Amino acid sequence: MEYIYASLLLHAAKKEISEENIKNVLSAAGITVDEVRLKAVAAALKEVNIDEILKTATAMPVAAVAAPAGQQTQQAAEKKEEKKEEEKKGPSEEEIGGGLSSLFGG
Repeated sequence: MEYIYASLLLHAAKKEISEENIKNVLSAAGITVDEVRLKAVAAALKEVNIDEILKTATAMPVAAVAAPAGQQTQQAAEKKEEKKEEEKKGPSEEEIGGGLSSLFGG
């Protein structure tokens, strides 16, 4: 992940995203650079329009975060309704009968 962060930092600084520049950023952060990963990331990012990906990625989290929050709110409301229904119902006839039989030894 740190290789991607370094690449994004270079992009934000309007610097070329190259093996050497990524390596310099990672080294400055005190990260030991894996040459294989470095080459793979640099090669993969040559084919990518980072600005376009950032535009798309910026819009996605809003929808992704809103859905789970809405689901959690709905689940909480459903649990409250279930509790209210349980409170209104009280003990069942079987529970009452079992309680009475224990009183009379039967």
